Amino acid sequence: MKYAQALAALIVAVLASLPAVAAPGPSRQPDMEMTASGRQQLVDKLAEEVGNSYVFPERARKASAVLRANQKRGAYAGMTSARQLAEALTRELQATTGDRHLRVTYSEQPIPERKPAAEPSPEETANRLAMMRAMNFGVAKIEQLPFNIGYLDLAGFAPAADAAETVGAAMTVLAHTDALIIDLRNNGGGDAAAATLLASYLLDKRTQLNDFYYRKGDRIEQRWSADAVPGRRYGQKKEVVVLTSRGTFSAAEDFAYALRNLRRVTVVGETTAGGANPGDDIRLAPHFSAFIPLGRAISPITGTNWEGSGVTPDLAVCANGALDAAQVAILEKRMASENDPVARDYLRQRIAELRAGAGCP
Repeated sequence: MKYAQALAALIVAVLASLPAVAAPGPSRQPDMEMTASGRQQLVDKLAEEVGNSYVFPERARKASAVLRANQKRGAYAGMTSARQLAEALTRELQATTGDRHLRVTYSEQPIPERKPAAEPSPEETANRLAMMRAMNFGVAKIEQLPFNIGYLDLAGFAPAADAAETVGAAMTVLAHTDALIIDLRNNGGGDAAAATLLASYLLDKRTQLNDFYYRKGDRIEQRWSADAVPGRRYGQKKEVVVLTSRGTFSAAEDFAYALRNLRRVTVVGETTAGGANPGDDIRLAPHFSAFIPLGRAISPITGTNWEGSGVTPDLAVCANGALDAAQVAILEKRMASENDPVARDYLRQRIAELRAGAGCP
């Protein structure tokens, strides 16, 4: 688990340039003193960006109006700390919209201006690819568990174009198992297209998954499983279990939510983090940025998503005990249809071993 956690953290760092969902964290860097003109410019820019870009227009207008009203009545006048001002603006945005992912961040180091649609240099592309290869494109472990249960530990969703060959090889190795466990407990997300690619291995025909609505252009991007995949398709008939934790996030939640709604997988573990709205960090000033959700996921089945609530497991257990619990659930189903008394004894023994070693308190 420690290797998978380290791998997941590294993947999240490498994928920081991709659209994602902000994960809040405390600031430990030196503070900076704010001037009255600096506060005014920051609040004005924040109100403008939220009003123009935030995915929910009505909430965007309300949040923008609240920020401007607070600025006018002097609510931020006494805040000379850059860190405290960022925290106050974050609280105001979240209280007004109910969206925990709207966030203002202070940076001691100046934030460079980003050119629109800037292409990475050949050197940057090569460096990123080298790092992805070193992480095996998120595939942390492949294993055949007792009773021919396949196990795939996926620590992150690396960009689909780069990861396709490795994911295809992993799924080919697992293709002849009788059931499959996909472990997303240490998966902090990544590329939504890679989540769609993995889902495609578990379906026999082209299927609509989660769609994404973007305010800019008032457009919807439909997400469908792929007609063809690298390697062998696992198919739709064999049992698949997805393991989750409170840290399962973003694209990993997208994968679990879509397939659970399609009744293709059983989710075992903990309710996930609840990040469904893709967004971007927008530079507000040399030392400030804001993460603003620009879109939202929409399930064609539920008409909604997992934002704030997370993906609820079918079988709720602590994350540490999820792998054992998943195997027990698979083997109990198998034993119910097994007529050979010798085979039943072996199954019963394995189930007892798994229950005895369960990692939950």
